[in-house]
Amino acid sequence: MGYGRWRGAGRAAVRVVSVWAVSTATLLVLAALLPDFQLQSPDGDTLTRTALTAAWAAGAFGLLTALVWPLVVRALLLVPALVLGLLVFFLNGSLLLVALWLIPDGRGAADPETAVVVAAVMSAVASATSTALAVRDDDAYRRRLYRLTGRTRPRDPRSVPVPAPGTVFLQLDGVGHEVLRRAVDDGLMPTVAGWLEAGYRLTPWRTDWSSQTGASQLGILHGSNEDVPAFRWYEKDTGRLMVSNRPASAVELQRRAVRRTGDGGLLSLDGASRGNLFSGGADEVALVLTVAARRGRRNRSRAGYFAYFSDPANAVRTAGSLVNEVVREVAQSTRARLRRESPRIRRGGTYPFVRAFATVVERDVVVAAVMGDMLAGRTAVYADLVAYDEVAHHSGPRGRDTDQVLRRLDRAVGLIARVAEHAPRPYRIVLLSDHGQSPGETFEGAYGLTLKDLVRAGCGLPVSRRAGRTRSGAEAGDAARDALRSALHRPVETGEETERELPARPSEPVVLASGNLGLVSFPDVPRRMTREEIDRRHPALLRTLARHPGIGFLLVASEAHGSVVLAGDGVEVPVAELADDGPLAVFGRGAADAVRRTDGFPHVADVMVNSMYDPATGAVHAFEEQIGSHGGLGGEQSHPFLLSPPELSPPVAEGEELVGAERVHRVLRRWLREDDGPQVPLGPSADPADAPEISPSATETESVLPAEWPVPPDKNH
Repeated sequence: MGYGRWRGAGRAAVRVVSVWAVSTATLLVLAALLPDFQLQSPDGDTLTRTALTAAWAAGAFGLLTALVWPLVVRALLLVPALVLGLLVFFLNGSLLLVALWLIPDGRGAADPETAVVVAAVMSAVASATSTALAVRDDDAYRRRLYRLTGRTRPRDPRSVPVPAPGTVFLQLDGVGHEVLRRAVDDGLMPTVAGWLEAGYRLTPWRTDWSSQTGASQLGILHGSNEDVPAFRWYEKDTGRLMVSNRPASAVELQRRAVRRTGDGGLLSLDGASRGNLFSGGADEVALVLTVAARRGRRNRSRAGYFAYFSDPANAVRTAGSLVNEVVREVAQSTRARLRRESPRIRRGGTYPFVRAFATVVERDVVVAAVMGDMLAGRTAVYADLVAYDEVAHHSGPRGRDTDQVLRRLDRAVGLIARVAEHAPRPYRIVLLSDHGQSPGETFEGAYGLTLKDLVRAGCGLPVSRRAGRTRSGAEAGDAARDALRSALHRPVETGEETERELPARPSEPVVLASGNLGLVSFPDVPRRMTREEIDRRHPALLRTLARHPGIGFLLVASEAHGSVVLAGDGVEVPVAELADDGPLAVFGRGAADAVRRTDGFPHVADVMVNSMYDPATGAVHAFEEQIGSHGGLGGEQSHPFLLSPPELSPPVAEGEELVGAERVHRVLRRWLREDDGPQVPLGPSADPADAPEISPSATETESVLPAEWPVPPDKNH
């Protein structure tokens, strides 16, 4: 054995002894503080004897945790993930009781409840001590990261050429281009600010008319979002209600995209998909909705929970952050109510827990999974961090609540970037978003009735005196609820269950909301109805909608003109003649093309309704319970961003605009082919024009992950 190995073995021995000593001291302190926990015989012992007893218990507990715990977690693989997250406390306490039982002469004893507390403290202290000792030792720190992320060793360097860089795509869900710029200018995101100073390119891009995660992420990961007119829509030919973040719908959308492009997706070659709606063709998945539809052992998406919670210290840290986030939401909601802030929506019920799950549990598991992917040397990783989108829907896109979320997101990005320094290959980290958020009072809050009420009134149908609130469609919250159901083994909503949202009589309209985009369909007519047919059946409907001050424009088919856009004051323009300076001018450049593209979708609704947009304030009116919304046209919701390192080629040529999620997909594919990296085929969905003809140019106390998570060592030491 060479000198280097002897030195490494010596350091490892010192760390083991140090952790053992700190754990022993922790047990002594806890024994002095907790009356139901003892380390002495009934007659009392000397201090030396008590210390030896504590050392014995600490050593036994450490060995049991290292040897037995992984076997226990593997044996409980089919236990619901969140149940496992709670169960780890009791399992950990059981291991401590076993360790106390192993003490000679029966000197150790604790009540079961006390054992749970002692074991949790012991795990946290041992984790923090081990991290602190390893932080200046790159080899030890790397091994520590492997354990925290569920990895045992890096991938075989012979299978992945070390010189070829990998790529990590981090999606900051709902963070628009302007929000990112403001956050950088205000000092909320120092990691991103440092990257911009280092030459990273910040490129805005424009979404399709349907500015929501389902359409954008499907296009980004699978190269096609054709026939995705909104977040939710009714399909007349199948009688199905499609909802982008329902497992059954997501599976069908991914199947259609793969069939349309003839390609598995962006991540089909040695890729990993983490926290997304779609897999992107990745073999490694965690918290992916299309996989969550599976049952039993084949549901690999839940494996991310088990990999994370297999370390009991992770459960302790995440549980603490979860409680902290629930308290934070209750405090923020109470403050907004006491200050009579406007606009404001209700944030009670289960929402604090849904928010905490989305912003803490999903964040921690996804970040840990990405770290593991990098340490394993995986080629391409795409991960979605949904925290901002969830909070912005209920608190608004800008303000104190979302500022705190942006700070924590920046810390998550910084942690991933620092861990990349310990990966077996270099990594290029690309930040992007799928859409932005536009502020504004809800349609119901501004006008006292929902879109469904307005449509029914225009059809001459009865309207309830108590206008029911539309079901909230905050996609991050809905996704969190479905992830929560999946983690608890609760049934997720299927196509049959969503039929409850359909009208009782087929002759009545189906009215659906996707942010500030509304869809009206008449299910008893098997094809898309024309304006003339609607006028004959409901003469007042289109006029009522088009002239309402809260509505910007309508899209409807026409026997005379193919399709037309209707707006206030009797404006009517054929879709074929739409231009950016026409009735859609207020919605910005490209609005006409976006409407024209959606008009060609097979499942476009009979009437597509876009809310008004005030360019002076950036406000829209969501047809759901959201004061930060997206889904249609109007303001920042249509302008996400793409932040890329300077070693990658520019996304588009100078002066050119990046338009549509499908185009973003082709840019990301091009980047995966650069620098002699993995030869990802362009696939049938790619446009040869997107081949790489462009030459590359050279104060909060809570951390993004709990404080006990390791801080990568400073390379200067």
